[in-house]
Amino acid sequence: MKVSEALQAWGKVLAGRYPVLSIEVTRECPLRCPGCYAYEDGHLGEGSNLRQLSDLQGEALILGVLDVVKRHRPLHLSIVGGDPLVRFREMEVLLPRLHDMGVFVQLVTSAFRPIPAAWVHLPRLNVVVSIDGLQPEHDERRKPATYERILKNIVGQNVIVHCTITGQMMKRAGYLDEFLQYWCPRVEIKKVWMSMFTPQKGSNARECLTPAERGQAIQDLVRLRRQFPKLDMGEQTVREFAHPPQSPQECIFSQTTLTISADLQTKISPCQFGGNPDCSRCGCLGSMALAAVGHHTLPGGVTLGSIFRASAHIGRVAARFHAQEPSREL
Repeated sequence: MKVSEALQAWGKVLAGRYPVLSIEVTRECPLRCPGCYAYEDGHLGEGSNLRQLSDLQGEALILGVLDVVKRHRPLHLSIVGGDPLVRFREMEVLLPRLHDMGVFVQLVTSAFRPIPAAWVHLPRLNVVVSIDGLQPEHDERRKPATYERILKNIVGQNVIVHCTITGQMMKRAGYLDEFLQYWCPRVEIKKVWMSMFTPQKGSNARECLTPAERGQAIQDLVRLRRQFPKLDMGEQTVREFAHPPQSPQECIFSQTTLTISADLQTKISPCQFGGNPDCSRCGCLGSMALAAVGHHTLPGGVTLGSIFRASAHIGRVAARFHAQEPSREL
């Protein structure tokens, strides 16, 4: 996010709004990936997860999403799941309508089925394809969305590859180098993003990175971004992984993002991960990118983060005031 975009987002916060909206448009996914936060008990609170929630289909889903967007008027909409391509017919109708409304959209998918050819002609749309490491590990974790199927399904597209770095990957030297050497030369790939696995508090899952592995991943990313221009991560963003925000209240991304689940009513808190995320081990790229923006110093020594915190406080007070204010007849 550029400084100018950040200031525009802060204006939304000042008005008591969320500049970023994320919607889980379906509870369905053909994959069963280890460590997927959406299907962990507690993702939606009180032991419940995405699969236990009712979702919408057809016209009800299309109109429902449009209604949520019109009410919240975000600068950016992230469409996630489940996997949104489960509802590809609805997405084929919805995405052009969102584009015509001037909404910038990011759709996150496993690319288990072909991405519709027309989507490449929507300049306000980013399609993000999640890939879990090199082919042997990815194909085992994410079947049926195997490397072979992904390569077939992104032909003619212009997608962003997103990889979540796990503890298993960092136990082999040069793993991230090999991953980028495979994906960056491909014409269908315009950018590569990397996050780190974010566990819930108390988790000792195999995906968790040790402090040493996290430090090595940071060093590798700083080095690799110079070697691979498609690795679209600023150096300051990468270095933020060394000291992530220690709570959702300190996290600008959490405070500026409203996440709604598949019934289009349930709000997910305290951030997109739901449940009780371990902020001390957060690996969210969005969180790190906005933390880097927040540390940007304006003339006079004021940081954008301090502007945000003041805006958020005023916005919350204003929102409470307007909610309590009695309506007036004109």
